[in-house]
Amino acid sequence: MTGRKRAAGGKSATTRFRRETSAGGVVFRLVGGEPRFLLICDAHGNWGFPKGHVEKGELPEAAAVREVMEETGLPALTLIERIAPIDWVFRWQGALIRKRCHFFLMATEVERTSPQTDEGITACEWATESEALRRITHANARGVLQQARGMVDTRAI
Repeated sequence: MTGRKRAAGGKSATTRFRRETSAGGVVFRLVGGEPRFLLICDAHGNWGFPKGHVEKGELPEAAAVREVMEETGLPALTLIERIAPIDWVFRWQGALIRKRCHFFLMATEVERTSPQTDEGITACEWATESEALRRITHANARGVLQQARGMVDTRAI
């Protein structure tokens, strides 16, 4: 992907981005009729949602379920609804990366998790919406939670 950037002197320069696509899930379970949301902590101490790369030929929905199961150890998930994707740009090993992450609302009845430590997941914890909003590191992920909360049906799963 190419973007335009103003170079010194007002000239236009071309910036090359490598595009990456990820998918993940906002998982909830009901406790006393109220939703609890699953957060993960990565190796850098950032709290957010489980997510990972979409593999070639894989649908984002399938990648999201696979990644959530791998990173959290949850054995059973129900895919509920698509959440609007988020986009961001970052630099990794000198390259500019433009990332799009597709999120999906998922439900489970299972409480016990098992963080995928070999992939840098240091913790998985259930939180109320207000706790999650305080703990989530990145603003765009807080926006994802707010969208998901609006979709949660508090009837029995």
